[in-house]
Amino acid sequence: MADALSFLEEDLTCLICCDIFTDPVTLKCSHSLCEECLQRFWRTQDVPQCPVCRKKCSQDEPTKSLAFRALCESFKKRKPTAVSGDVCPEHKEALKLFCFEDQQPICVVCYTSKKHENHKCSPLEEAAGSLKEELKTQMDRLQATLADLKKARENCVKQAELIKVLYLVSVVRLVKIMLTKRVLKLFQEHISKTENQIKEEFEKLHQFLREEEEKHIRSFQKEMRPQDEKLEAKLEELSKQISDLSECMAAVWQDMEVENISFTQNYNDTLKRLQHPSVPNTSPELQEYQHYPTQTVIFTTWARMQNLVQQPPVTLDPDTASSKLQVSEDCTTVEYVETKMHVSNNPKRLSVGVLASQGFSSGVHCWDVEVEENYHWTLGVVGETVNRKKLYKMDPKSRFWCFRYVDLTYKKGNKPVKSIDDDDDDERPNVIRLQLDFDKGELKFIEPFRNRVLCTYTGGFPEKVFPYFCTGDFLKPLNLFPANKQN
Repeated sequence: MADALSFLEEDLTCLICCDIFTDPVTLKCSHSLCEECLQRFWRTQDVPQCPVCRKKCSQDEPTKSLAFRALCESFKKRKPTAVSGDVCPEHKEALKLFCFEDQQPICVVCYTSKKHENHKCSPLEEAAGSLKEELKTQMDRLQATLADLKKARENCVKQAELIKVLYLVSVVRLVKIMLTKRVLKLFQEHISKTENQIKEEFEKLHQFLREEEEKHIRSFQKEMRPQDEKLEAKLEELSKQISDLSECMAAVWQDMEVENISFTQNYNDTLKRLQHPSVPNTSPELQEYQHYPTQTVIFTTWARMQNLVQQPPVTLDPDTASSKLQVSEDCTTVEYVETKMHVSNNPKRLSVGVLASQGFSSGVHCWDVEVEENYHWTLGVVGETVNRKKLYKMDPKSRFWCFRYVDLTYKKGNKPVKSIDDDDDDERPNVIRLQLDFDKGELKFIEPFRNRVLCTYTGGFPEKVFPYFCTGDFLKPLNLFPANKQN
């Protein structure tokens, strides 16, 4: 009987409120809904349509059935109510005992039954006290374990702080290390790129690195060349002085080896030879070599290397695009097509719109969307767990935060934004910047060129969110750009 009521309940359930029909009405497409649910849904639409199959409807289309309404009311009365949690579901008696063997509360009838024969049982309140004491003992042990883990983490942090780079062998070596980290990050963010594209990007960076290495070596050699020339000149001068002094000393030694008469006769000439050479300067003055600190050179090279990589902060995920949206090959442009495309019905695909490949659950993120001359677009973020096969309700309660331009009107969800529509300036924003501060729980839609906020959502995000894009204008696509390139 319960199974039969369960099947009947599925047929009598409204697809909007997920409850038994109240004042049910039926559309021409044969779908039934609560009258109030249908009217509330239509108030969010520009054109009335069926919430299930999306067929267009007219305001006078819904028809009522008194027999269908009576059937729903009768089912509500016959539907069984859940048994209270304080009563035994089997004997409908109060739960007063606790069975330690089965780890569950039981009633007195259960205690006397064969199912709990010879089981250790106690009054519920007494057993609850004992169980809480046991849990408290386990919690104390876990608290001690937690303290040990925190202490171990603190030790690891201290060791990490003590490990520092004392000196780098060369600028090129450090840049290569940083390049490897950068390439790894790019690979993680753009895993969908082909192997050939990655090799091309690598070659650009390697070429840049080789040029930087040659440039710094040439600069170093140029600065050291005057020093080398001075040293060579000084060495040549010292060599000449050494040679002259050696010859003089050899002549003196030769004079000293002769007979005493000859020695004394030539003594004045010998003495003059000793007074002739001058003492050489053994400490030549060289200009002190000065250069930029190693870290300055590294930082400059790293900053210039970053300019080689220009990727938008978000890219579109083609696997999420609906059948009337086409994503460009580089995943930065989406356009509306009048004829539905044949696409696979994978779990990620939306019924309307397209999502970014990247989702955010912390930090601050910005991305720009070019909407120039597009007369039908929707931008925002959606929660990760929303039902992608149904049309979203355009409000934060449904985990959809959006800003739209439809029928020459700017809207925050379904509500017009008067401050923009009443603006005397006829110039429409060409670029919309989305600024997401996940930790602060804030999403802003900004016109960057005039630095004005068009729309703001606050209140936080309950889960990871993904950037959302949608267009209904087949003449003008939406283009994504890095936010820092649009200033």
